[in-house]
Amino acid sequence: MRKKPQSLSQWLQIFIGAALVTLLLIVPLALIFAQVIAGGWHLFVENLTADYMLHAIGLTLFVALLTVPMNVVFGILLAWCMTHYQFRGKKLLSLFVDIPYAVSPVVAGLCYLVVYSTETVIGRWFSSHNIQIMFAWPGIVLVTIFVTVPYVARILIPVMQTLGSDEEEAALSLGASGWRIFRQVTFPNIRWGLVYGVVLTNARAIGEFGAVSVVSGTIMNQTLTLSLLVQQLNNDYKTAAAFTAAALLACLAILTVMLKNVVEWRLQQKGA
Repeated sequence: MRKKPQSLSQWLQIFIGAALVTLLLIVPLALIFAQVIAGGWHLFVENLTADYMLHAIGLTLFVALLTVPMNVVFGILLAWCMTHYQFRGKKLLSLFVDIPYAVSPVVAGLCYLVVYSTETVIGRWFSSHNIQIMFAWPGIVLVTIFVTVPYVARILIPVMQTLGSDEEEAALSLGASGWRIFRQVTFPNIRWGLVYGVVLTNARAIGEFGAVSVVSGTIMNQTLTLSLLVQQLNNDYKTAAAFTAAALLACLAILTVMLKNVVEWRLQQKGA
């Protein structure tokens, strides 16, 4: 049962927490929108409809649309394997899945650059088939998948462990096929956890900077996502345009947080 703060020290802790949230989170976000508003509606529309801005928005959404479904499929398969089977190397597999949490995105991008650059055997093979991986959208998608790959799996594994496999075994004993068991038994039980993982994956994919900056080449109108565009515009002293791109990313972040809270509330309602 939650209690209301009564002592002075408890109120002081709340005040300090609220002050830190305000200074570190709310004020920077407010300043971004204030800078956009200060330039006027005409300047905002002009920056928003610029060709480089539209291309960056399109590329960002394109990368997210490719990354999220791949991570959903991988996350479901991995969670299923980790919770339904016992096999040698299971702990090692779990360790490998957590590597993107620990490895710096810049290091991850550099590793992909080393593997797929035209100076390597793999890179030359792709180049001979007129397929460009690095400094093009395929490289951006690859590194984005790498940094987001644990999210869906790490959400679903504890959910599946909690649910167990009794219902699935009962459906199997009644003659249901594997796909029918997943569609009618497994999926309804994990759908909100899956949505939660999708929200987190999408948020990370849209805002990823470090790994993408290494493999993209930061080519205007070709390989600049929104997060890279903010830095590029700021370096070019196009402050108003940089704040416009930053405001778009901030809006996406706020929408993601709102959706995340809705999913968390739904999960709590289901558990209650």
